[in-house]
Amino acid sequence: MECEPEELQFLGPFGIYRESVAILRAHRPLYARIAAAFVLPLSALFLAHIAISHALFSTIDSDDTALESSAPGTASQQRILQRLGADWAALVLFKAAYLLALLLFSLLSTAAAVFSVASVYSAKRDALTFPRVLSVVPRVWRRLAATFVAAFGLLFAYHLVFIAVFIGLLVATDNGSGLAGLLAFLVAVAYLVGLVYLSVVWHLASVVSVLEDLKGFQAMRKSKALIQGKLWTAAAIFATLNLVFVVVELLFRSWVVQGGRHGLGAGARFLLGLAMLAALCAVVMVALVVQTMVYLVCKSYHHESIDKSNISDHLEVYLGDYVPLKASDVQMEHFEV
Repeated sequence: MECEPEELQFLGPFGIYRESVAILRAHRPLYARIAAAFVLPLSALFLAHIAISHALFSTIDSDDTALESSAPGTASQQRILQRLGADWAALVLFKAAYLLALLLFSLLSTAAAVFSVASVYSAKRDALTFPRVLSVVPRVWRRLAATFVAAFGLLFAYHLVFIAVFIGLLVATDNGSGLAGLLAFLVAVAYLVGLVYLSVVWHLASVVSVLEDLKGFQAMRKSKALIQGKLWTAAAIFATLNLVFVVVELLFRSWVVQGGRHGLGAGARFLLGLAMLAALCAVVMVALVVQTMVYLVCKSYHHESIDKSNISDHLEVYLGDYVPLKASDVQMEHFEV
């Protein structure tokens, strides 16, 4: 760790990445175990979801094609309809199981990474061990889950509003309104900007839920207040991470799931899949550390320096007791710049 807590406010995107990588290197054994226990299963789950979803949709498309060519009212058509019903039921059940598992591993990964990074900045960072991290994770998952659910709900409503407005503008465009077409474009741009903003708020709210006694929309409001003055820095960081994440996902879809179109055999696709899994795991691990660093940078920027002894008292696990930080534990100090 190269920066003292009060110096973090001066870090830009590159400095935050550098500090995050320095933490990962300095505590390589700890983060390797966190990655193996939580991040690797999370990454494998995401990639497996892509491959299985592709297989299920391919089966549904095949049955749809067969249904179109079957004679109405025949036994063959009934069999195809039954297969289609079973295919859609399997898809819905798989998606539900995937979302539950994704939520579980996301909670575990986030809690473990946030706690460990915050502990690095505590007075007792030398005592940080993987068993201590494991003992804390189950104690913060409820607050973190409440924040995740609140964020999901907000994003769901955001998407619904955008879809309704965008479709309305497209319909108006089809009716010959040139102004509606321009408005549709501007709404789409505003939607993407808003999506980045909500992503930043969500990431920081997750950290707030672990380190402070806040959850749900309260944590998101605190996150919104923290990013003031550091919004562009946070947005640049999370936009870059999301871009890398999307690139890995698209490469996996193209060269592993649909690798047969490129003439790749099963062995080559398997090796490429392992490479994509390793890349995704690394991206997620870095992102989890970075989001905690962004939180600390925002705290420092607003002159909210968490005293090392106080953060130790709350983050350290003594006899299984974990206590989240409260507002009174955040020492407000003004630094001369």
